[in-house]
Amino acid sequence: MKKLNPDAEKAMTERFGKDTVIALATVENGIPYVRNVNAYYEDGAFYVITYALSNKMKQLEKNPVAAISGEWFTAHGNGVSLGYFGKKENAVMAEKLRQVFAEWIDNGHTNFADENTVILRIELTDGLLLYYGTDYVI
Repeated sequence: MKKLNPDAEKAMTERFGKDTVIALATVENGIPYVRNVNAYYEDGAFYVITYALSNKMKQLEKNPVAAISGEWFTAHGNGVSLGYFGKKENAVMAEKLRQVFAEWIDNGHTNFADENTVILRIELTDGLLLYYGTDYVI
């Protein structure tokens, strides 16, 4: 993704640089599938903790193109698995996600000992953000 202009990046970070729910759409056999996920935005991408064997991850493995929408925001991107949440290369992002999702992350729903618990990065390719009377084309 191209670098956002500073005003658009500030707006994206203000709105989505915290625990936020977005709709994530994937496609399988020409049929769209959409679900809400908790996500965190940073530097042109959204990050989600998920299960490697989930339908969304299987669908993104076959076709990485995704669509997302959130509060006055819609975009396209490419879904990339960063792999196991606990692997060394993911330590910095995993710690950020632990802090951002602190309210619910240890509720027993997510098994961090399971190597199928992964970080999904949705790298934005284009989008539109409506922000207090300003339209940012991403």
